[in-house]
Order: sequence, then C-alpha cells, then structure tokens
Amino acid sequence: MIKAIFWDMDGTMVDSEPQWGIATYELSESMGRRLTPELRELTVGSSLPRTMRICAQHAGIEVSEEDYERYRAAIFTRVHELFDETLAPNPGVRPLLKELKELGIPMVVTTNTERELADRSIAAVGNEFFIDSIAGDEVASPKPAPDMYLEAARRVGLDTSECLVFEDSFNGMTGAINAGCVVIGLHPEEVEAPAGVVPLRELHGSNSFEGVTAEMVGQWFAEIRAVRVSS
Repeated sequence: MIKAIFWDMDGTMVDSEPQWGIATYELSESMGRRLTPELRELTVGSSLPRTMRICAQHAGIEVSEEDYERYRAAIFTRVHELFDETLAPNPGVRPLLKELKELGIPMVVTTNTERELADRSIAAVGNEFFIDSIAGDEVASPKPAPDMYLEAARRVGLDTSECLVFEDSFNGMTGAINAGCVVIGLHPEEVEAPAGVVPLRELHGSNSFEGVTAEMVGQWFAEIRAVRVSS
C-alpha cells in the first residue's frame, strides 16, 4: 500500500516546461549564444544554478556573483509573466489529487523550482492537496541528487521504498530512483529513463492523468514494488 506520494511540479502537474523553455532560451541568448535543443533538454527539471552553468559554458563566459543575480532576476521576471498568461494544472491532475487526499495519503511537492516561483505553481494546482512542499533552493543538492526525496521521506516519517514519485524529467527520475523510491515517469518516449522507472504510458497508455484513479495508482505501486522485491 502506498504510504505517501511525492509530486514533481513542472511538466508533471502543470505544463510549465514550455514557459521554462522560452525563458531558458532567452537566458542563453542574453549570455551570447542560444542553447541547442539537446542542451536545453539537459536543463529540463534542473536547478537554476545548473541551468545557468550550462548556458554560460555554451556561451564560453564566466558568470560572476553579480551577473548571477542579474540573470536570476531576469529569468524569474520572465517566467512570472509567462505563468500569468498560461499556467494551469494538467488534465486529470486535480481529480486524482482529490481522490488520493480523501484516502488520507500524505502528498508532498518535490520541485527543483526555487520557492519564489514554486508557490505560484502549487497554488495553481491547489495548496489544499499537499501536506508539505520542498523547493530546489531548500536542499543542499537539488535534483538529480536524491536529497529532496530523502528529506520528503524524513518529513512523512517513512522509508523511501514506501513512497511513490511522479516525475517527468531525467534529473528528477534519477534523484528519486537513487533515493530508493518507486518511480512512475511521465517522460517523452525519446528520453531514456533511468533503470527502475516505469513509464506512465506503459501503465495507462499515455502520459496524461486523465482517467487515472487512486485505485489504479495503488495497483501500479503494488505491482512495481513486488517486481523490485522479487528481483
């Protein structure tokens, strides 16, 4: 039985990756060289410092502390603008969260987005569904490190093997698997997930939560965990 669920935010519960994509490409251009699509993919689900490093390395520049704060302010301002225009929960997310909450399953948001923007996204989904949230600037090492999931498990008082994670990015899936969680991935088909991740499209036929019920999630968790134990 699932004891807790940890939810990624961007790309999983809200379709914010397009907005982050626009802002990240603009950030790289402001540094002098636009990211390639392959390098942009490396920033999906990443922390802002890592995204900044990827952009700076691609442009062949060094980013001072003063530059970092300037770039950080610019990308946050841009993402705020884009969120105000289009941010909304993905289809099926709210009905599933409501059903899981009614069953008393504790749920925590685990996002690499810094707190300044994370609260905006969580509110768009519904603060009432979650007992806690952990942002990317609140752990020593954000995803792909396992720190965020280990901290989430500590807060709910459980072993990570008793916790389910929904994640769409390679960085997030890597951290969750390394933490010992059961992981269902919403990653695109062209992204090869870390070993141990079970794609939602294999369980449900698509990467959408439309039609997904709490009973289905419980069955998936039990089946995935049973395979892990037997192997």
